[in-house]
Amino acid sequence: MLLSSFAVLFPFLSLVACQTVTITRASTIPSKAPEFADRDAFTSAILNSTNSYRRDHDASEVRWNRTLEEFASDYLDSTCEFRHSGGPYGKNLAIGCSNVTSCVEAWGNERGIYDFGDPQFTEETGHFTQLVWNDTTDVGCGRKLCGDDGWYLACEYWPRGNVQGAYSEQVGNSVNGGGILQMGWPLPCMILACWLI
Repeated sequence: MLLSSFAVLFPFLSLVACQTVTITRASTIPSKAPEFADRDAFTSAILNSTNSYRRDHDASEVRWNRTLEEFASDYLDSTCEFRHSGGPYGKNLAIGCSNVTSCVEAWGNERGIYDFGDPQFTEETGHFTQLVWNDTTDVGCGRKLCGDDGWYLACEYWPRGNVQGAYSEQVGNSVNGGGILQMGWPLPCMILACWLI
């Protein structure tokens, strides 16, 4: 109940800025990708891939939150337009990925260009920093098939990350030798980042 009460007040306490990062799309969008179509496979893929990145950066694992899932799903029910909802939670978006894991990897692989020596928000690394934000404990995601654009994924995070001035405490250096994965760049999807100002 505390989460929903705080969520009502939070939009009035912050300003949010966003930027779209376009990444080359895959040539074929699978409409029945198992990770997208099956709820259990979807949830497991989100948690497994997210928590893998979080372990690499000494952040505790996140747990699935149905309130966040419902918020993301409700937002996607109303649109296939690729833009942030302006809601009270942290958010990462992706569209056109071939599977759920590749969406999370697109966000997480931004760590390859994150400057750990000068920890701050950059438009190019905002998904990564939200993904591994130390204080974030919960994630919930929704997905929707949007015609030729493929699957649209929205993940909500609580507490939200990307808070200006907190990067050095919240985004840990890689403790497991993590770096950009060898899957090729650019990745086949579009992603959108937001941060608090």
